[in-house]
Amino acid sequence: MRYLWKAPWVRLLAAAAAGAVLLANPAFAQDEEEGEEVGEEAGDEIDLDDILGTDDGPEEKPDTVAEEKRAVLRGDIDDTAGTTTGALEMPEERERRLRPIKVLQPKEFLKIGRYEGTPHLGFVTNDPFVNRYLVGAEFVYHATEIFGVGLSATYSPDFGNADYKSVTRQLIDENQVSPDISKINYFGSINTQFSPIYGKVAVGARGIVMFDVFGVFGLGLVHTSDDLEALQGTDDPLALATANQLHPTSNFGGGIRATFGPNIAVKLEGRSMVYIETVNSTTLEMKNNFMLLGAVSFFFPGME
Repeated sequence: MRYLWKAPWVRLLAAAAAGAVLLANPAFAQDEEEGEEVGEEAGDEIDLDDILGTDDGPEEKPDTVAEEKRAVLRGDIDDTAGTTTGALEMPEERERRLRPIKVLQPKEFLKIGRYEGTPHLGFVTNDPFVNRYLVGAEFVYHATEIFGVGLSATYSPDFGNADYKSVTRQLIDENQVSPDISKINYFGSINTQFSPIYGKVAVGARGIVMFDVFGVFGLGLVHTSDDLEALQGTDDPLALATANQLHPTSNFGGGIRATFGPNIAVKLEGRSMVYIETVNSTTLEMKNNFMLLGAVSFFFPGME
């Protein structure tokens, strides 16, 4: 409202209205000799701002809207009442009101300089003939917050014909076809872990779960055994010679880790294990087994 009063045309209209009020009210008169306006009591000076109630008083106000906005942001003016807040607020209240809000909070879970022990369970997802279930563990040292190195070992139990999928039984029993069945027995590797991405998710009203996304690359050895009965090679010396093999292998993949406290986390991870196998002592075949692993991680020592 006070900025409208600054406009010349508004002040001109207000002056005309005030003149009409003075002429219509017998309580006011003009002294032609002295040229002064008098009221009911002689000597009282009539101010146009007093009549209209537009005087802002001794307080100096910003001249433009932009200046007023800057004053409000500085806390010099209360935008709800148009008055200065310095005299109305206590210093601690003013400090609390002007305290900045932090959008990115510090990380509450750190891996740097800590060890991670991870028992895991999983299975091979892409073997067309047999089910291979996995159980093992991994031990990782996190040299930095994003880089770690570790050892892993995994065992896959052999349940004989109970591992066959339905298509395998059909091929052997009904079609008299010998599928190439090679079972993973166990493997171990040295791995590097890289965790460049982390974040947090709100769960419920107050819960916050931190997570990080990581990649894994490793080198190791895998032991496999051929199903000679399915291959119809129980009496074949060439098949017997390569029935059990130890292969160099590489594995690579990645996953996500979610933390539920300073020392515990859960992981979901996928890895592809690649190696070359010899079949019947004559044929080389590349194997690529994709493993899906679920794990619980325990970190030690505790965070300081």
